[in-house]
Amino acid sequence: MTQSAPMTYRDAGVDIDAGNSLVERIKPLVKRTMRPEVLAGVGGFGASVRVPLEKYREPVMVSGTDGVGTKLKLAQQLGRHDTIGIDLVAMCVNDVLVQGAEPIFFLDYFATGKLDVDVAASVVGGIAAGCAESGCALVGGETAEMPDMYPPGEYDLAGFCVGLVERSKMLDGSRVRAGQALVGIESSGPHSNGYSLIRKILAHSGSDLCTDLDGRTLADALMAPTRLYVRPVLKLLEVLPVAAMAHITGGGLSENIVRVIPNGLCIEVDASAWHMPPVFAWLQAQGNVERSEMWRTFNCGIGFVLVLDETSVATAIEMLATDGLAAWRIGSVTTGAERIMIR
Repeated sequence: MTQSAPMTYRDAGVDIDAGNSLVERIKPLVKRTMRPEVLAGVGGFGASVRVPLEKYREPVMVSGTDGVGTKLKLAQQLGRHDTIGIDLVAMCVNDVLVQGAEPIFFLDYFATGKLDVDVAASVVGGIAAGCAESGCALVGGETAEMPDMYPPGEYDLAGFCVGLVERSKMLDGSRVRAGQALVGIESSGPHSNGYSLIRKILAHSGSDLCTDLDGRTLADALMAPTRLYVRPVLKLLEVLPVAAMAHITGGGLSENIVRVIPNGLCIEVDASAWHMPPVFAWLQAQGNVERSEMWRTFNCGIGFVLVLDETSVATAIEMLATDGLAAWRIGSVTTGAERIMIR
């Protein structure tokens, strides 16, 4: 048996030096997301975060995890890696927000076959930007370089978030009553849901991603990062008695609002209350998508919903407007056998 040359981890496809280079590149980005509760973050075996007991009498941790689905495929096709991290953060922090929790810290998981430091740094830059906008500390994560697991140029993402809320202020749907109103807050586009169908429609239609949609390209409309609702909604919760909230993700309007509505109550949504953004009309037309399928796949222009008393509706809409968010009274809570009716 002839003696072969010594083998290294790099020969097997894993470049430890590249991973170390990435960590150094992202340290300044991560630093900008720090909160005073963080005791130890990136670089250790685990992150340490103090619970601010001076702020909470009975703190409850609310956790969430998510990815961005096959929107990643479109991002990689277009070479747009700088905002997909914002999507990742938004999908997690908006979920945690639903129970009234303030996102405290976030971790990410980035997996690829061969690490491209520039691409990974761009992705993490988006994650850091999303965390900073949400007031959430990026305390760590994992970069996994796994040869043969992913095709060249592809990567996958997952995010993990933990928030805190005072137990007495938790929103669990128990305060919802018939006669309350629904306030829908605008989305920035499809956010990070329905992209398997979107990509199928793109392939079927053969459309150019430079197609104009009311002043913006189709690519820009589809890649618009998921809107972050944390700061405006937390500010609103300090002033108004909100009964429940819903993040409109996979399942669309028809399946997400009812998740926070007690049995025996019904949701009536008035689809004429807001203007559906052009990208959704384009998807429906190009894919010949039935109306009911649109409602259960896409957010159709409403990314977050508040359930509150009618007397609070005007104030809620005004407060959201001061933070640059359009919002509308889109329906009400009633009694009835059907869980949701979209008219």
